[in-house]
Amino acid sequence: MQLLIQKFGGTSVQSKENREHVIRQIKQALEKQYKLVVVVSAIGRSPDPYATDSLLDMVKYEEETDSAKRELDMLMSCGETISSVVLSNELQQKGIKATALNGAQAGLITNDEYNEAKIKHIKPDRIKHELQTHDVIVVAGFQGRTESGDITTIGRGGSDTTAAAFGAALEAEAVEIFTDVNGIMTADPRVVESASSIDVVTYAETSNLAHQGAKVIHPRAVEIAMQAEIPIRIRSTYLEEPGTLITSSWGQELGIDIPDRLVTGIAHIDEIARLVIPIEDNDLDSQAEIFSIIEKADISVDFINISSSFVAFTIPMDFIDEAVELLSEAGFQVNVTENCAKVSAVGAGMTGIPGVVAKITNALIENNVQILQAADSHTTIWVLIHDKHIKQAVNALHEAFELDSLNKQMDFS
Repeated sequence: MQLLIQKFGGTSVQSKENREHVIRQIKQALEKQYKLVVVVSAIGRSPDPYATDSLLDMVKYEEETDSAKRELDMLMSCGETISSVVLSNELQQKGIKATALNGAQAGLITNDEYNEAKIKHIKPDRIKHELQTHDVIVVAGFQGRTESGDITTIGRGGSDTTAAAFGAALEAEAVEIFTDVNGIMTADPRVVESASSIDVVTYAETSNLAHQGAKVIHPRAVEIAMQAEIPIRIRSTYLEEPGTLITSSWGQELGIDIPDRLVTGIAHIDEIARLVIPIEDNDLDSQAEIFSIIEKADISVDFINISSSFVAFTIPMDFIDEAVELLSEAGFQVNVTENCAKVSAVGAGMTGIPGVVAKITNALIENNVQILQAADSHTTIWVLIHDKHIKQAVNALHEAFELDSLNKQMDFS
């Protein structure tokens, strides 16, 4: 049995008209003799009535107790459950043998961290049984159950993660993620008009792009697929194009590795602030205390720079007041630069190659973009800038690394 996992996001299942495109994609896979597990998100986005955020607006809890979080998971799971039943019913009306399962029925078992549960394992027996008499199993994404039977949700991007997890558990041939865009782009097309979709990209590059702001796929889904060595394809629900293939090698029958490109894409994250806290020379206790205060407040930090005379890091803009108040109460002076953005150049080919940082720096300086901070790893270089310069910066780097002709540079012959 050839098995394919397909995942459709909220806008793809938002309306009956959109779901006709979904059904067309399913039919095309069935014509190729695949059996399908189709993972769906909740219908639409807020203010659509069954979108996750719309469901959350229906209740208000004074305290975030375990009981409240458990009930929120019961509520949030409804959107995907409704979506799975609606799509399954429409497939049945088209003469397709389909049935719907929620996450618990499909065998997705999580821990009990309500609202942000982690997948422990999948019991695929029910799906395998249903595939004996059905061609399509429509599974509600984003949700599972604890060992004791409580409903859980697995956080934002959970439907991507659900699809990848079922792909690994069922040893599927591939996972297809259908979205509004035709694959992973070299940059955000709303920022760079010449941005184009990438034909083939590695798991590591995709994960890095996703972590740095590219929102086409959740990074955890990529990590699961990479561990299971299952290729992922990012495609448009509305087009016939093949989109972007995420894999470790292109054309397995040829054994051809993906060529290492210096830079594959430019990603960015905005609405962040930089905090700089002066400390006494080599005061290690102060360094530790600063991060302990931030950790206890459950504030996520990024872009960390620790020196003998200061500690610097970035946080989301929404947490500025809380962070400054807590640090000030502890006796620290806090210098804040608001409205920053993190721009990242990602590429497997930059490892060990001299001159990449210089190229980035020169491109930004030539376009009058001030660099507030920079850092690098083997495959990613980050720069912190004022968010008013996002368009200039991303376009400058996109042009400097000739990403508008990226696919033309690749030769798989």
